[in-house]
Amino acid sequence: MAEKTEAQKRAQKAYMEKFAVARVRMERETYEVVQAHAEAHSESLNGFINRAITETMERDNSTTEPL
Repeated sequence: MAEKTEAQKRAQKAYMEKFAVARVRMERETYEVVQAHAEAHSESLNGFINRAITETMERDNSTTEPL
């Protein structure tokens, strides 16, 4: 694979600056189960974790609203 051009490096850097990194620690067995679940649903591990967080926050917020 060819080395990245300076323009590609700048573009990648600008893209990555839009994101923050959150590290998650879990036991290896749990990690493997979560990874297998994501793969079984044609989803990346990162995508699954982000979706799980979003859906949990939406659910939590919907249950805290007054009736």
